[in-house]
Amino acid sequence: MNTPISIFTEIPEQLHESLQQYLDNHPNWDQDRVFATALSLFLLRQESPSQETLSENYHTCAQFYLESLL
Repeated sequence: MNTPISIFTEIPEQLHESLQQYLDNHPNWDQDRVFATALSLFLLRQESPSQETLSENYHTCAQFYLESLL
């Protein structure tokens, strides 16, 4: 789970400017942490786990999201 994977993507200029402003105001965050946290939150919201058991994907995303906030 701790193996980093590099992702290259293009984002709109306005989104990049917003990201830069956020990073300038939050020096303990970096671009990788923002993207990984945003992606894990997106995936958490897309999956609806059953109440009896959490899927492995949901658990992994939840764990990463919570760890990234601390």
